[in-house]
Amino acid sequence: MAGPDLSIHRWTPKHVARWLREEGYCDYVDLLCNQHRLDGASLLTLTEYDLRSPPLELKVLGDIKRLMLSLRRLRQQNGHALQELAVAYEGHPQPGEEAVPGSADERYHQHANGKSRQHGRRLDPECWKTAVSAVYVMLVFGFTSFVMVIVHDRVPDMQTYPPLPDIFLDSVPRIPWAFSMAEACGLVLCSIWLLVLLLHKHRSILLRRLCSLMGTVFMLRCVTMFVTSLSVPGQHLQCSAKMYGDIWAKLQRALAIWSGFGMTLTGVHTCGDYMFSGHTVVLTMLNFFVTEYTPRTWNFIHTLSWVLNLFGIFFILAAHEHYSIDVFIAFYITTRIFLYYHTLANTRAYQQSRRARVWFPMFSFFECNVNGPVPNEYCWPFPKPAFMRTLIG
Repeated sequence: MAGPDLSIHRWTPKHVARWLREEGYCDYVDLLCNQHRLDGASLLTLTEYDLRSPPLELKVLGDIKRLMLSLRRLRQQNGHALQELAVAYEGHPQPGEEAVPGSADERYHQHANGKSRQHGRRLDPECWKTAVSAVYVMLVFGFTSFVMVIVHDRVPDMQTYPPLPDIFLDSVPRIPWAFSMAEACGLVLCSIWLLVLLLHKHRSILLRRLCSLMGTVFMLRCVTMFVTSLSVPGQHLQCSAKMYGDIWAKLQRALAIWSGFGMTLTGVHTCGDYMFSGHTVVLTMLNFFVTEYTPRTWNFIHTLSWVLNLFGIFFILAAHEHYSIDVFIAFYITTRIFLYYHTLANTRAYQQSRRARVWFPMFSFFECNVNGPVPNEYCWPFPKPAFMRTLIG
């Protein structure tokens, strides 16, 4: 090896020339060392893209591949030099930098969730954007609560407009305690999700996505609830219209719904907010986030998540609190928006599309600095106690 007593990042072009001859690349000594004055530091950062592109433009593919293999061995033997130069291993760009398209060094590493992680990917937490998304979803929940009060005042009279025909509701007897079980399924799913969120390394991005998606779906729900008022789905629902007279009474009722998260377990009972089911939206969204942001090998968690989702939907229908179409539409819209959003987020071509920026301005705002799929990496969120740092250090 050239210069055994000299650190590689201090090599001169003469040392690099000696190394090239020892490795059998005598034909490229003049080009690399004499014409382009390649020293040790620049040798460590040399990539296949550099060899193929001007001004080098090596033409022999076999030589390019063999030279890259020799460079990788050299980097493996000189990891300390790479650290001193702040050069990422295998010639990858540092975090926040773009990888060179087409470069063989733009490699992917498999993670536990089956996704591939590209070195140099940008995964900026941008906590201030997460705070904006949290404000957005809370405002949407508040607006939804007010719309629920409005539609309650517009619910059709049961004597004039009886429940609509529904295959499931007409075939399955009502179970009085089923709706409480549906909300219990939601609470268990929420607990699982909060634990995943707490331990996930990229928790800020995950929370931002949940808030933006949840807010968007519930905004759509406000529109569907307001434009068409369905009759109550069961005789057990004793709904009287015009319960809240002036605007202040409506606002107080909306605040009570908002603070109770619209759940019967917190004492909230509403009518008229049928198309589409908000409980189904929450169950399905939490299920998809849990299964998306946990490794594929966590089969028990994934199975439990889907069981809670599907049983929750069954209990909603078994309680006769919603029509079957309410639940079906809620499940379909939630899953489509989740998948569409993540397809856009995971595909750089869509992120750079002008059409995506025009039609999805909020998506472009939240995801502009998230470059590619989010890997499922976990870490302890709290600082380690001083005595543990002393033991480890």
